[in-house]
Amino acid sequence: MDLIPIFDPRRAGRPMRVAAFMSGSGTNIVKLLQAEGVLKAAEGSSPFQVVFIFSDRSDGLCQGERIACEKGIPYISYDIRAFHRIRSVKRTVSDPEGLEARREFDRTAEQLIRSFDIDVVALGGYMSYTTLQRCINVHPADLSILTPEGRRKYVGDHAVADAIAAGERVLRSSTIWTDKGVDTGPLLMVSEPVQVDLPEPLNELLKNRERLTKAAELNQQRLKEVGDWRIFPRTVEMIARGRFALDPDGRVYVDGRPVPNGYRESENG
Repeated sequence: MDLIPIFDPRRAGRPMRVAAFMSGSGTNIVKLLQAEGVLKAAEGSSPFQVVFIFSDRSDGLCQGERIACEKGIPYISYDIRAFHRIRSVKRTVSDPEGLEARREFDRTAEQLIRSFDIDVVALGGYMSYTTLQRCINVHPADLSILTPEGRRKYVGDHAVADAIAAGERVLRSSTIWTDKGVDTGPLLMVSEPVQVDLPEPLNELLKNRERLTKAAELNQQRLKEVGDWRIFPRTVEMIARGRFALDPDGRVYVDGRPVPNGYRESENG
């Protein structure tokens, strides 16, 4: 069976060029940039290069400009809220009009990707659905867990709260190679587990949505440290080294071996 590397460094003959997309604090992007620096220091060069940072907000709440300035790389912002407000189009992709508007919004980023010769887009806390291709996303849930119908169980913006409400005792983060769905693309990596820590018994917590949400936020912050911040840069690095590949059906392989439930560093070495 023919396997297609997500990125082939031998064919490219250069480091993988990455565009970093973010919406808020940018901690995932900071960790990615730090990983690039560590690799340069350890090996003399990094297999990937973050070329620019893009944000979907220009209201001063995104830390992208500060991060880019510190690293001396270009920063571009294009406010999606203003885009939709001026066009009087709801910010949704659940109907044809909204999806077409999102495609129009993404054309600017698409032009940047072509101009900068980008190989991969790293979505690190980018809060807008994107129609762009060749994207890596990090999600605060174990996407190998399925419903009885075979769908991914913990998707969307409330994945951590949903997992806690369902009685999960541990949380994990996942990275995916995005497709047209929401958190439905090929599963790349799954992080080490973090034990769920609740301030009160779950049956009491479920009676108050506000307290459940607060507990989910605290657990998600703990998960970032063990999950997102480790597997997000690691996934980018492994792709840049040519280790991740897909078969014609979108199944994921690492070093030529199938990893149907995501690559897990502790299990695969």
